[in-house]
Amino acid sequence: MENFLKTIKTAVKQWYLPLIVGIILIVLGFYVLSTPVTSFLALSFVFSISFLFSGVAEIIFSLNNKNEIDGWGWYLTGGILNTLFGLLLLSNPAISLATLPFVIGFFAMFKSIQYLSFALDLKQYGIKNWGWILFFAILGILFSFILLWNPVFAGLTIVIWTGMAIISAGIASCILSFQLKKLKNISQRTPEDWKKRYEELKDEYHRFKSENP
Repeated sequence: MENFLKTIKTAVKQWYLPLIVGIILIVLGFYVLSTPVTSFLALSFVFSISFLFSGVAEIIFSLNNKNEIDGWGWYLTGGILNTLFGLLLLSNPAISLATLPFVIGFFAMFKSIQYLSFALDLKQYGIKNWGWILFFAILGILFSFILLWNPVFAGLTIVIWTGMAIISAGIASCILSFQLKKLKNISQRTPEDWKKRYEELKDEYHRFKSENP
């Protein structure tokens, strides 16, 4: 209930940034799938630029919505990690095939867990399509787990596992973006007197707690 009341207080800002991040990840995932293993290392530059751009976008989104979204810290952490991954690949474009699965695996694992958390938050908001985000988040976790659990096996089909993990995270990000847009619309349609009443109830609640420890 607290989460929902928070959404009627103010509108979600820049809901389209997760959509941009999702599109980048999906395009990157399909690009990986279309690239043979022999030239996989050449993708380091593409990975680095994509991670840097999406990382900056997520940092901007999280900071602009720290008062609107309870899980803004997840996005801030994800944006920082994206940026770090991008800098890592940019500073070491010749990263070995044995190391790359771990880098991509950790990235996809964190992003998928991040979207899983958002899916559960959207469930509390009463958004119907939260299950799709949960589904693709779980897929991303499974694909990234394969990369981390047995990179030797993954190395045989590293393009497939990497591409699928990134695509799953990208789809989850796109769905999340559209659900945030719905929350924004809900917030904008909420009458101002409801928002004012919410503030009054919150103040009364905190005053009651302070007077009755």
